[in-house]
Amino acid sequence: MWQGLLICAALTTAGFSLVQLPGLAEGSVSPLVVALLLGILIGNLPLARRIEGAGPGLAFATRRLLRGGIVLFGLSLTLQQVVALGPKVLLLDMLVITGVLTAGYVIGTRVLGMDRETTLLTSAGSAICGAAAVLATESTIRSRPAATAMAVATVVLFGSLAMLLYPLLYPLLGMDEGLFGIYIGATVHEVAQVVAAGEAVGPEALANAVIVKLVRVMLLVPFLLIVGQWWLRRHAPAEGKIGGGLVIPWFAFGFMAMVVFNSLVTLPPLLHDTLVLAGQVALTMAMAALGFETRLEKLRALGVRPFILALTLFLLLIGGGWLASNLVMR
Repeated sequence: MWQGLLICAALTTAGFSLVQLPGLAEGSVSPLVVALLLGILIGNLPLARRIEGAGPGLAFATRRLLRGGIVLFGLSLTLQQVVALGPKVLLLDMLVITGVLTAGYVIGTRVLGMDRETTLLTSAGSAICGAAAVLATESTIRSRPAATAMAVATVVLFGSLAMLLYPLLYPLLGMDEGLFGIYIGATVHEVAQVVAAGEAVGPEALANAVIVKLVRVMLLVPFLLIVGQWWLRRHAPAEGKIGGGLVIPWFAFGFMAMVVFNSLVTLPPLLHDTLVLAGQVALTMAMAALGFETRLEKLRALGVRPFILALTLFLLLIGGGWLASNLVMR
């Protein structure tokens, strides 16, 4: 097992180091993305394919470390933040998530003819919280590494584009700063991208954007419960069955437990920051393992259609999210 974990640790260390370089640091590039890309690059080298004994460690990273990282991700928000903007924010986030998931699945499977795994992962990443949602969904449906890597690549690409585009849209869309921050939080993919876009607009936009985004993150839990049951009934059996076959993503409840804990207990700042960092390291190691197991020929087989789907959802988030934000929040 140690060979696989050593590979993940090395790729994770490289990912965290590279994002500190000039250019990447200013662009809010996530170490998860860098570790994934490095994993794909190194994992496809002839020498890497001959490494023996790495499989168990890679599997441990993509299962145990992934789920542990998602649990610790719950320390990033509190229930107080969730209720701060009122029930309309919850309604807005539910509309955005439901609309993007439904449209994405229909367009991906019926219009573009994509496989269900890649379609669901790409739609979840666009609708909820980028790479974290892709990884959590992957852990629930146990998809192929190539499908996960492709989904992550698409949401990172268009989430990064959103981070740059939204500040340019601010003076053109006729929204005040606070409402535009809500719009950012409801429609931009990753938490880091939301922070970067909101900060570029102003302090009120940043505060609202982060809260709205964290509510979207929290809705990952009911999504996983629903999609787990639906996937089991339509496709292959998964872990954690009860009676009639309900899939229980236990790590989702761990995530919620951490949110409640973080709302009720104030940890020393150093301990809190260490746990949050540990969660990020765990997720980065899982991403590195997924990248290392991804073969370029399988990515090529998926073709350009996942990018077309992600682009379609990106445009839907911009246009439909603007309309929903104005209708629900004004």
